[in-house]
Parts: sequence; C-alpha cells; structure tokens
Amino acid sequence: MLYVVTGVSGSGKSEYAENLAVRLAAGAPLYYVATMEPYGAEGQARIRRHHRLRAGKGFETIECYREITRVVDQIGQCRCGESVLLVECLSNLLANEMFGARTQKDAPADKVLSGTSFLSRQCRHLIVVTNEIFADGIRYAPETEEYRKQLGLLNRRLAGMADEAVEVAYGIPVRIGRQE
Repeated sequence: MLYVVTGVSGSGKSEYAENLAVRLAAGAPLYYVATMEPYGAEGQARIRRHHRLRAGKGFETIECYREITRVVDQIGQCRCGESVLLVECLSNLLANEMFGARTQKDAPADKVLSGTSFLSRQCRHLIVVTNEIFADGIRYAPETEEYRKQLGLLNRRLAGMADEAVEVAYGIPVRIGRQE
C-alpha cells in the first residue's frame, strides 16, 4: 500500500510517518530512505535530529538522494517485497533531481513520480513524506517558482495514486479522503 503524509515544517508529519511505519511493519524489515543531502551545519543538525527521533524504532537507514529506484538494488528484490519503506522526504528528492549534480531538467516531477510508483510496487508498504510549502503567498525567483510548481504537481498526482493520504497539522493527523 502507498501512504502519503504531508504538512508544513514542524507539523509532526515525520513522527506520524515513523510511527505508522513501525505499526505497519509488525516485525517485517523496516527501512528509512533518507533523501536530504547533508549540506552545511543546519542540514547536519536536521539530520542528527531525525536520527534521534527514530532511534530505537528498528529502522535501517538507506541514503538515496536521486534515482529512488536504486533503493530496491540496495535492499535486494526478495527482501524489499516484505518490507516497509519510509521515504523522507519527497520535496528533498525533487530538489536534488532539479538542482543537484546530474540534474533532471525535463519533467522532474514525472521522474520522481515514476520512481516512487515503481518503489511502491516493490515493497509491502511505502510511506512517502512530503512538504506543504504553498501557503506563504510570497513570489520567489523563477527557479524556485518552478520547483514549487513541480512539487505541487507531484504531490497532487501522488496523493491521487495513494491508498491513504494524511495531512498532519499541529501534530494532529487529518485523513484526506477522495470525493467522488
């Protein structure tokens, strides 16, 4: 099953996603797919904080900054099929594809969506964390506006594919349902 967890920075979405992953695993292999490239002191501090938050929960960490499909090769096809994977987070993965070395210039949201879809078919449960960055009303530089556009497209399409989508606000998970 595919789960999407979204929310603003500091909303509690990571904690919710981690607890969901642990509950779904029930003893099955549990992987945390870290997508944030460790840049600068602030980035290092965020990574250390996330390590502390998931300590003792049974996660094996896999770092994958681009080409999310490579996670299956790192885990192994057989082991992946019974696993629960938590990808933290999609917005970092998209930024890495758009702005990092070997950037994806054409349809980066499509590439990330395709990779995420592939990954969801390879494991028992896939939980994807993403960010809500659209409510500040600020106009940004064209590159940032394109990133926001691509992330919005990616989030909408991924939520449409998901078996369950949840927005976490103030630590409270709110299930996002489909209206027919």
